[in-house]
Amino acid sequence: MTSPSDARRAAVVGTGLIGGSIGLALRARGWWVTGRDADPDAADRAKALGALDEVGDDPEAEVTFIATPLGAVVAEVTRAVEGGRRAGAIVTDVSGVKAPLAARLTQAAYVGGHPMAGSEQVGIDGADPDLFVGATWVLTPTARTDPDAYTHLQAVVTSLGAEVLALSPEQHDTLVAMVSHVPHLTAATLMNVADRAAEEHGALLRLAAGGFRDMTRIAAGQPGIWPDVCAENAPAIVAALDTLLADLSGMRDRVATADKVGLLAELEHAAAARRSLPARVPVPDRPGVLAEITTLAGDLGVNIHDIELAHSVEGDRGVLVLVVDGHRAEQLHDTLTGRGYRSTSRHLE
Repeated sequence: MTSPSDARRAAVVGTGLIGGSIGLALRARGWWVTGRDADPDAADRAKALGALDEVGDDPEAEVTFIATPLGAVVAEVTRAVEGGRRAGAIVTDVSGVKAPLAARLTQAAYVGGHPMAGSEQVGIDGADPDLFVGATWVLTPTARTDPDAYTHLQAVVTSLGAEVLALSPEQHDTLVAMVSHVPHLTAATLMNVADRAAEEHGALLRLAAGGFRDMTRIAAGQPGIWPDVCAENAPAIVAALDTLLADLSGMRDRVATADKVGLLAELEHAAAARRSLPARVPVPDRPGVLAEITTLAGDLGVNIHDIELAHSVEGDRGVLVLVVDGHRAEQLHDTLTGRGYRSTSRHLE
């Protein structure tokens, strides 16, 4: 077993999905990981699940990952940098907005970061040591960043299986507004429109097939992080929304005027652009995994009423969502957990 005396050391502040996954990934590679959370129970849970070796701070950590909500990042980075750390130690974060942080955090040891990975599952129970395998992890160095700190962090992140992409903080925020922030707001808006319509037409949501589910799945992500993200990245998000609204207005006009030629051209262009997106196959996605789980449910006598593959909010991973009888859910959950799957269960009223 690795001991703190012979292992590389890291600290994780914030033991939710991303922080917990970082802890699991580092420990799987032999690191000694110490961490804490604003919720002591969450930190204790992270230790129980193997994401941490110890709960607390570690002044000997060579790298500290700040995985808190955006509003707490500046204070936590400052605390980590000024808290009597070892010489050459690095501090990074995982926030989805970078330019405002870069303006406030001028320490040479700080390197902004943002792993483009996630899950529909929330909290430490959804953490996965392979979450970053094949994912893009953006690093946002500035002119003040220590080059050695950047190189060191790049090596650590790469060792977790991620592909590093270096962007300026401003470029990161502009691009992520388009590919992450606006899609989430659009999905939430469409979901709310449909939900209101369902109050009048009870069958509407029962008609929601693959297309609607694909469009709105990210609306299920954790709502609490988005007010801060939108406040900090408002200019880029508003600009992207304005572009989307203008294009939607054009699409509306083509439909209203029966412009079949123009509509077909837009749809063909979108189809070609969509097909050209880079494709990756995440390591956990292996042939037969769906059959394994459904067969296991059948062996237990658990009837699956509905099944959905919900991909991650960011990145290429996903979770399998099964709707089963409530009195059998716990049995299936326990059995899946025993087989090495990261399973959570929730009762629907």
